[in-house]
Order: sequence, then C-alpha cells, then structure tokens
Amino acid sequence: MSAAPALPVILLVEDDPRLSELVRTYLQGNGFRVIVEHRGDAVVGHLQQEKPDLVILDLGLPGRDGFAVCKELRSLSTLPILILTARNNDIDHVVGLELGADDYVAKPVEPRVLVARIHALLRRSRGNAPPEPRLLKFGNVCINPMSRSVFVGTEEVTLSSNEFDLLFALACRAGEIQSREALYQQLYKRDYDGVDRTLDVRVSHLRKKLGDAGAPERIRTVWGHGYLFAPEG
Repeated sequence: MSAAPALPVILLVEDDPRLSELVRTYLQGNGFRVIVEHRGDAVVGHLQQEKPDLVILDLGLPGRDGFAVCKELRSLSTLPILILTARNNDIDHVVGLELGADDYVAKPVEPRVLVARIHALLRRSRGNAPPEPRLLKFGNVCINPMSRSVFVGTEEVTLSSNEFDLLFALACRAGEIQSREALYQQLYKRDYDGVDRTLDVRVSHLRKKLGDAGAPERIRTVWGHGYLFAPEG
C-alpha cells in the first residue's frame, strides 16, 4: 500500500491566540498541517525547521513587524506569502505586495475564501498548470517554462511564483494587448474590481527585474486597455 501524500504545511503567524486557534482548526479540517507562531521575530527559524509550503502573515506582531518579516522571508525563499490583516487600506496593501507578498486579504474573511486563496497560491507555486514546453526568447530575454527560470542575457533573474506566472502570461501573447480583466481572471481567478493594484505592483516589479523600468519598452502600459509584452523591446 502506498503512503498517503503529505499534507501541505501552513505557517500561520498571528498574535491573537483566539483567532489563530480558529484559523488553525478550520485549515486542519480542510487538509492542511498548521504550525502557529505568535511572534514576528521567530518566523524565519521555521523555514528550516518545518519547511512550510505557505506562510499566512499578520502585520501587527510582537517582536518584529509583519512588513519586516515579509521582506526577509522573500529574500530567503520564493514560498507563497499571504498577508492576513485587519489593516484594510491601499497603502498597506501596496507596501505588502512591494515587499514580496503574493496575496493580501483583509480581516474578517470568509473561511472558505481564505482556503480558496491558499489553494490558488499553492497551485501557482507548484506550477500545476500544464507547462508550455518550448523556450520563449525575445531579444536578450529567455523564458524557460519547464524550469520556470528567466534569463536576461547570461544573468538569471529571480522571480516569485506569481511574477513568473504574470511574465509567462504576457510573453505567451507577445505583441497583443491583454486587459486587466483578462489577466485577473487568468492569474488570480477573480474579477478585477477597478481599484486593486496587485497587477500594477507586480508589473512594476517585473520591469525592474528585467531592467525595463523608467521608460518601459518590454512590458508596456496601454492606457485604458491593459498591458502589452513587446517582442522587440
């Protein structure tokens, strides 16, 4: 008899004991193994000890602020980071994404929605979408969907799972304008609400990492329509 597959490991970083217990119980009932940590300054140690598949991170933490924790986690790993916080304002949302978070969810959140967001992040991080077998080459930019790697010239560019998915989606339809609505449905499986800046922040990250900031030539904004990946940027 083959062994049962290992449960996905979630590191839940939340300083409210009652809330952390409610979230832990719900997630465990939905097929996850959950490790709870209440302090921000103890999070990094869990990376090597428990090797979580995803981190749920509050912002108002004792010991160390959640933003600082997010920044350090992203510098050490590409694992998905979901910020779950009562801070529901655009500035914190943008800052969280700028520091490397993959998703930002405001409390209170419907538990089923939280589980759906977790599943979506895990699918993307594991590359469960059928890969395109061929290399994509545009000038000095080379995208390998099999290894999920990107090179600019001879230098490999480090991208998060979400950044790679966005770049790949744009590059697969190089030369075509892709609307925000279509990209939100394809990448995040939700409708664009007209105010969410998740996509804009990730495009900004990609431009910087591809050396395309300032006056972008590779990933272009088509005002009022969306984004276009220029094959001859």
